[in-house]
Amino acid sequence: MKISYINSLSSKNNLVIICDEVVTLKNSSLSESEIKSIKADFDNKLNFSIIHSSGRKIVAFKREKGKTAYQLLENMRRLAHIANRELNKSKINSIQLFFDNKNQNERNAFIESFLLSNYQFLKYFSDKKDKVYALQEMSLLNAQVKKEEITLIEKLTHSVNTARTLVNEPLSYLTATQLSLEIEGIAKKAGFKFEYFDKKKITALKMGGLLSVNKGSIDPPTFNILEYKSPKAKNKKPIILVGKGVVYDTGGLSLKPTPNSMDLMKSDMAGAAAVIGLFQAVATNKLPVHIIGLIPATDNRPGENAYVPGDVIHMHSGKTVEMLNADAEGRMILADALSYAKKYNPELVIDLATLTGAAVAAIGKEGIVGMGTASDSTMSLLKKSGLQVHERIAEMPFWDEYGSYIKSDIADIKNVGGPYAGAITAGKFLECFIDYPWIHLDIAGPSFLTAEDSYRGKGGSGVGVRLLYEFLSEYK
Repeated sequence: MKISYINSLSSKNNLVIICDEVVTLKNSSLSESEIKSIKADFDNKLNFSIIHSSGRKIVAFKREKGKTAYQLLENMRRLAHIANRELNKSKINSIQLFFDNKNQNERNAFIESFLLSNYQFLKYFSDKKDKVYALQEMSLLNAQVKKEEITLIEKLTHSVNTARTLVNEPLSYLTATQLSLEIEGIAKKAGFKFEYFDKKKITALKMGGLLSVNKGSIDPPTFNILEYKSPKAKNKKPIILVGKGVVYDTGGLSLKPTPNSMDLMKSDMAGAAAVIGLFQAVATNKLPVHIIGLIPATDNRPGENAYVPGDVIHMHSGKTVEMLNADAEGRMILADALSYAKKYNPELVIDLATLTGAAVAAIGKEGIVGMGTASDSTMSLLKKSGLQVHERIAEMPFWDEYGSYIKSDIADIKNVGGPYAGAITAGKFLECFIDYPWIHLDIAGPSFLTAEDSYRGKGGSGVGVRLLYEFLSEYK
């Protein structure tokens, strides 16, 4: 969507208005009758007003009260989504935005959501030209916004949409090799470094987890390394982001059922997509940080010479794993990446993965399951960032006793822990491969939505990009 800046409102163009608890509508370009109509709706305890006047559409919303600052930000985002849908339904192609509201953070949240709400994935429709949203331009008053903040928001939302598109792409296009090519193209445009290892290099590195998951596929795996280092980086040692890149997951020989399971598994690389989107946002906005991204990528199929339950796998770290469930493949490839991360002597490592159905069972799509070994202050900052962008983190207990759930009779550990605490035992498995401060984020619930959820849309949500961008912005 194109954003333009204006010095005054036109009385002829479509208008979206955000009002505070006290509605003044001063300098809104509205006539007395239009203001009277809007106030009458608000007096009747409506929080919105839609009027048609002089050939244009006016949509006004009233800000909620009695909420926390985080809740008010999310309320603004949800109002923006409602406005976007109303305007697109009316085939309106441009709007003016007026804030009868003084909170700059809330204004920014509204604009952010308005941009996110206009995302579409139409690549595979033969009639995509007929489906494109009409709304393509938004005009903002110079006096009401800070251009540098809006530019940042534009780049951030574009990066979220990049992640969404990657998640929405089917395996018929987005193989592990194609994912590497996509990252390469994004890296060149955004300005961060990128390299990837092919199967020969992965074999030389003895990444047994990634290689074993890939044994059932005719397509080769890749291991992707992204890096952005600002000359003004505030962290002395790199922060590493690890993303699960299972481009499609059948469950392997532990085959998934199709309805509401395998049919959604093009999204099993949402962790990788979040890392890619984050790097695009950080690089284009020149955030003063040094970050490295690690993305092991493959599909998980039951063909070729697929590994079988009972096999013992030699991992990159030297540990051995008894594989008892081929559908617990994400932790196998992440383990190699987490082990590889040690070479960088990282300050902090955060992984993102659509790892367990147990995380979905625990908290649904409303948030992210988190756990790890990082300091309380680091986890607190991440959770605070989650509230700020409404990608909330539910921190799970990470007690030592859970480690006993993954003990194996014939190897160092096994890749599943039994019927209880599945999200936590998956985290305990990953913990066996780290020796640095680390946080594990299980994004299985909110990463792919089967029904529209406000500005997050339907399909790939891009969850994790805004969360980690906010975290890195505040990290000290």
